[in-house]
Amino acid sequence: MSGPTLIIQIPCFNEAATLGITLASLPRVVPGFARVEWMIIDDGSTDDTVAVAQAAGVDHIVRLGHNQGLARAFAAGIEAALRAGADVIVNTDADNQYRAEDIPKLTAPILAGEADLVIGARPIIDTPHFSRTKKALQLVGSMVVRMASRTQVVDAPSGFRALSRAAAERLHVHGEYTYTLETIIAAGQSKMVVTSVPIQTNPDLRPSRLVKSVPGYVARSAITILRSFATYKPLRFFCGIGLLLFASGFALGLRYLYFAALGEGDGHVQSVILAALLIGMGVFTGMIGIVADLIAVNRRLLEKLLASERSRAASPEPARPKRPAKAEVA
Repeated sequence: MSGPTLIIQIPCFNEAATLGITLASLPRVVPGFARVEWMIIDDGSTDDTVAVAQAAGVDHIVRLGHNQGLARAFAAGIEAALRAGADVIVNTDADNQYRAEDIPKLTAPILAGEADLVIGARPIIDTPHFSRTKKALQLVGSMVVRMASRTQVVDAPSGFRALSRAAAERLHVHGEYTYTLETIIAAGQSKMVVTSVPIQTNPDLRPSRLVKSVPGYVARSAITILRSFATYKPLRFFCGIGLLLFASGFALGLRYLYFAALGEGDGHVQSVILAALLIGMGVFTGMIGIVADLIAVNRRLLEKLLASERSRAASPEPARPKRPAKAEVA
């Protein structure tokens, strides 16, 4: 039976207690797909995660050997799914947070050719196990990611998402903490079509392992957003900072000239020193932006080559015609 293949991947780290529940709800038939396969990425688990997966009939098990973090596990799963011939990849969590019956909602826009990346948008306000602080952080974080990525993603931290094969070949995860924010910014800045669909969630089975403390989560998320924006839009990022520094120094210089015109310049020499320092820093930061932009051009070329290599590695080589035998000379 020919047709597209869907691979549902689940990054796992010591998920034996909840993985069986998650796998029991996963579908083997999804509209529009000839095959639906399951994959877990074992991120160095020390419990019975792999045994639970094997007992449930998981088709692919990717073992990382030691714990490398959620972002690395997600990226390893994408690579393995591409090698396994996935046409669409759905990522979900092992704690059964997301409802498997919503998977067709994620894949429908991709099958229709309307999106490259689809994010499942949770009902954050109506989720009972989310505290008020977490709800506020989710909403504010999603707003910042929308601005950085120029997309209309409703729930940026959601790990319930679907990627087309073309999007999976082009996306690269550079961070180690989480893939959710970085991949959206990368997709948006790469002109991919990113959309959201409303989904529902299941009751909470365990506390989040990613959000160990609110201040730590906020700090790491902010660093991820800034780093991603600097990676994909370095000229705008560094020149924006440089312009702010230059303008501050220029304003201080005008302030000194004002007092100098009044004959009070001797008491404001420190303004001249600070103005010169800020202007110099602004020019230097702008130059960094230009160099970073040139480096980004090279990075984009390398990413295109890697995407082409990914596509070529997963495609069967065409049969080569046999060469005619050479006539033997008597």
